[in-house]
Amino acid sequence: MNKNKFFSIIILFFVCFITFQITLPAQQNEGKYVIVLHGGAGGFPKDATDSLKNAYLNSLSEALSIGKNILENGGSSLDAVEKVINYLEDNPLFNAGKGGVFTSEGKHELDASIMFGKDLSTGAVAGVTIIKNPISLARLVMEKTDHVLFAGKGADELGLKLGVPVVHNSYFHTEDQYYNWLRSNLPKQPGETVGCVALDKQGNIAAGTSTGGRQNKMPGRVGDSPLINAGTYADNKTCGVSATGIGELFIRYTVAYRISALMEFKGYSLKQACEEVMYKVLPEGAGGIIAVDKDGNYEMVFTTPAMFRAVANSNGIFKTEIWK
Repeated sequence: MNKNKFFSIIILFFVCFITFQITLPAQQNEGKYVIVLHGGAGGFPKDATDSLKNAYLNSLSEALSIGKNILENGGSSLDAVEKVINYLEDNPLFNAGKGGVFTSEGKHELDASIMFGKDLSTGAVAGVTIIKNPISLARLVMEKTDHVLFAGKGADELGLKLGVPVVHNSYFHTEDQYYNWLRSNLPKQPGETVGCVALDKQGNIAAGTSTGGRQNKMPGRVGDSPLINAGTYADNKTCGVSATGIGELFIRYTVAYRISALMEFKGYSLKQACEEVMYKVLPEGAGGIIAVDKDGNYEMVFTTPAMFRAVANSNGIFKTEIWK
């Protein structure tokens, strides 16, 4: 073999090798995705009318389709989580955004948080009164400020400064929630908070939660939904979690982070960690959680009679459920 032929073979080898290296990341990015969402855990009667059941199931399906389409087309988990929750905030069937429950003063105070597992960046708002979509303001807190949590008047003013859609507080009012508040003037069963967790094709996990709080809550009360570690958590090394239920309990037991910590420090699987916290740490009837881990596994665990929930993934799963 002459030298020219030898060098030609060597050059050809390196060209092929470099071409393979360039195309490899694109192939790896065509990975798996999964998205789970909840519309609250609580007591939803099995003898509810078919029209009401279908209204909830159809709404869950529409929300799920929004997130699935984003992920399927290579979009980010953050976008999927935000847009899914935007839809649920705009849907009066749920206790987030329009349709939020009433405080004891007959007003609405809304909470939300979002977290990105790639770098643990977070944003949250609590007690907002004019922000149409609190989850979107929470994301802006994460991306446009040096802070994590804004509350009350300061959060509303930040929304005005950043140009998010604002509404009069009466926008959140619905007749169903108003009737429930007038009729009982007592806290409703926990539920109808909304949340979403997603793993995108790039391997990034995001989680978000949004709520109107508890029916007839004292003005200024803040639950777990806007509190990172309690109601929302995401870490690419382990999992993402969104919670729903009795917020005070989820705060006391640091539920969302506890699930991640069991995986990181004790080697639990996602299923083991979720069941440990929901069945052995929290009291029966506390609520529920949805979770996704770094490998695309998902869990939807609740100890109430029902939890509005849905899941879709790259393996073709697409389902919505209410009861166990």
